[in-house]
Parts: sequence; structure tokens; C-alpha cells
Amino acid sequence: MSGRPNRRAFATRPADPEQWIRTADAAPRDGKPSGFTARLTIDITPELRGRIKIAAFQRGVTVADMLRVLLAREFPTDEGDPS
Repeated sequence: MSGRPNRRAFATRPADPEQWIRTADAAPRDGKPSGFTARLTIDITPELRGRIKIAAFQRGVTVADMLRVLLAREFPTDEGDPS
């Protein structure tokens, strides 16, 4: 038995970590959402989940897309007066 195989090729770190981190913050050039996303998990009742799914189906969109629009509308990127 020779021990564990060397798997460094799978999880190698970039040569310049600062550049690698900044890449995730770069704005997409074509206006489409970035491939970098964050998952948000919330607890809701099964009844609310059903209503959300029905509303998304009636609008012809996915639940995720519908909720992204809702959250973007409620929390705009401009940092003006919240009132």
C-alpha cells in the first residue's frame, strides 16, 4: 500500500488569489446574470410555498426568477432614502 494519491490538480489554488477573488465580482458583459450566485434558504409554510408556485406558474416564470425580481424591487441597488 502506497498511501493516499496526490489530488492537488483537482483543488489547486490560483497563483494570484486576489485576481481570482475579484473575478467573482466582475460585472457580466452581456447583461445576463453572473454565474456567481448565493443560495438563500428560508422557512415558509407549505401553504405559502403552494401559493408561490401557483403564482409563478400563472406568470409563466420559475419560482426562483419571480422571487429574484421581487427581491430586486424591494431592495434596489441605489442607496437612497429608504422612506
